[in-house]
Amino acid sequence: MGPTARPGRFFGVYLLYCQNPRHRGRVYVGFTVNPARRVRQHNAGRKKGGAWRTSGRGPWDMVLILHGFPSAVAALRFEWAWQHPQASRRLTHVGPRLRSEASFAFHLRVLAHMLRAPPWVRLPLTLRWLRPDFRHELSPAPPPHMPIAFGPPPQPLVPKRLTASEADGERQWDLEAKASCMLCARKLQDEEGPLCCPHSGCPLRAHIICLAEEFLREDPGQLLPLESHCPSCKNSLLWGSLVGQCHTDTEEEEDLELEEEHWTDLLET
Repeated sequence: MGPTARPGRFFGVYLLYCQNPRHRGRVYVGFTVNPARRVRQHNAGRKKGGAWRTSGRGPWDMVLILHGFPSAVAALRFEWAWQHPQASRRLTHVGPRLRSEASFAFHLRVLAHMLRAPPWVRLPLTLRWLRPDFRHELSPAPPPHMPIAFGPPPQPLVPKRLTASEADGERQWDLEAKASCMLCARKLQDEEGPLCCPHSGCPLRAHIICLAEEFLREDPGQLLPLESHCPSCKNSLLWGSLVGQCHTDTEEEEDLELEEEHWTDLLET
């Protein structure tokens, strides 16, 4: 019996577009763990959790979102750089907004360069157009490992409720599978992981250091892995997605939901 799927974590950085005729063309960059809820807050005003820069200027449409960040901190740093490209040392090569350049076009130009600049170029991000009619080709194009998607983000997996007998079998399977690292044969400690391949039925269990070394054999000269193949099932794996699944925790996610507005306030003051 394999492990039960755990709830996913979602950290996204989005772009809003103002549809109000008086303010049409204005844009807003923000961070969210719940896109549908966040756009409702923006359109409901600051008293309902929206940002002061969007309050009273709606309606706003969330036209695109970047997701796949390994943590809230990584997403918030990306958000800040996208909001302040002139202050980011990673984006000194991106010119300022031109007089004839619309705000929306400028933000897409900045985004295109961000996705090709370190450290963001090595993240397992997905660029998702929530409004396909707003789609523009980015120049330069995103790296090959960053897919372009359309429609609403996928819903997190909900853990299956196990019967008593299934739960007993699950615990036994878990104990056996976590006993030792498949790459170095040393015992796996609780605080060390283990890292588990997300592909169904794959028996891989390994220390994070062992798996990183295995990945870097295919990508020498790098400090952090990007993409490689599972040493057990040989399926392609993105390092950021693999590590991100190890930090899933429902209670922490609920805390982040509550902190989202707090972070927005800090970034805007």
